[in-house]
Amino acid sequence: MTTISNVILKHEQIVQKIRRIAFEVYEDNFGAKEIIFAGIKGNGYHFAELLKAEFDKISTIPSDITKITIDKTAPLQTFIEVDKDLKEMEGKVILLADDVLNTGRTLAYSIKPFLGIRIEKLQVAVLVDRGYHKFPVIPSFTGYELSTTVKQNVEVDLTDHLSFTVTLT
Repeated sequence: MTTISNVILKHEQIVQKIRRIAFEVYEDNFGAKEIIFAGIKGNGYHFAELLKAEFDKISTIPSDITKITIDKTAPLQTFIEVDKDLKEMEGKVILLADDVLNTGRTLAYSIKPFLGIRIEKLQVAVLVDRGYHKFPVIPSFTGYELSTTVKQNVEVDLTDHLSFTVTLT
């Protein structure tokens, strides 16, 4: 059986969506002390890096980035690692970023480390929202909402900074 791939978003469209999200983050957090972009390891972290870079172009609000490492297949059996000291994030806005929101499970479990500290606000940004939420995770910022069948797969490629793509297979 042949798998058909359709490019849903091309490089320029992805860059435009990231730029728009950066403006929305700035508008929603005007006056914040600092924003921490917390990307989920892999494409979520790449997305967070790109989003932070765009945010830094338009904002004077200090920002930082951290990587969240989680086993997406067994989030309860593994330790969720944040590569920065959580105490340094107290009183700041945390923007949890991932490439695709499907069921919301990964994002829901990724929130856990931040529940033990006092933060100003926790927000979620995703590049693509598939809308199959099984967990109560609603993104604060969405690049693209996509209706798919459960059997279809959304693949985001942010590794080549000259040719980002979002593909539906």
